[in-house]
Amino acid sequence: PILPTVQDGRNVLLIDCGANVDCKPERMEQFALLATALMQSCGVEEPRVGLLSVGVEESKGSHFIREVYDLLERLPIRFTGMMEARDALSGEYDVIVAEGFSGNVLLKTIEGTAKFMSGMMKDMFKRNFLTKLAALACRSGIQDFKKKMDYRETGGTLLLGLRKPVVKAHGGAPLLGVNAAMVKAHGSSDELAFYHAVRQAVNAVEANITQDIQDNIEKMAVPKELEHADET
Repeated sequence: PILPTVQDGRNVLLIDCGANVDCKPERMEQFALLATALMQSCGVEEPRVGLLSVGVEESKGSHFIREVYDLLERLPIRFTGMMEARDALSGEYDVIVAEGFSGNVLLKTIEGTAKFMSGMMKDMFKRNFLTKLAALACRSGIQDFKKKMDYRETGGTLLLGLRKPVVKAHGGAPLLGVNAAMVKAHGSSDELAFYHAVRQAVNAVEANITQDIQDNIEKMAVPKELEHADET
């Protein structure tokens, strides 16, 4: 999924968020390459790639994460090192690389926090007559906030191959690394989310997303063992 950040006009791509719960380190290399190629197609010339861990120091994280760190360092991407979950929406990163388990936990935590904050704001503005008046004055800003944090609407529709990035709403996340444009809808999707997911898939096909990503990867100096990586 492509998520909003606190910096206007900047989004961050989270890969993976649940499709691959158990990963080999080499698969994480592929994630980083695919995500970089996708963000380049969205207009980000040198995507900043962070590896999700429990600290920013190279020594932090599991043995698996430290092994992935060593592999990402050799790739022809702008790898910035380890990053913490609290900085996911800071705008400091364009790509967050994670195995599906921790990526899914991060995504669901963001969604849960957004619901919590929306509920707290609603209760705050309903306290008395003055707070209700304040809510009316801030109505447009509140609606923008709720829409930005709504997984059914926020993010990018992957309008690729353009001179500049075009970001619109979506209700799903693209499955990268397959020879077709595929969009996975959220498990709790409603009709609005499905509408945006279908629209995202149509846009991806019209923009020829698969070929666009492949072209970007071919421009990279990819290690030979990854050029024809198998699907196992």
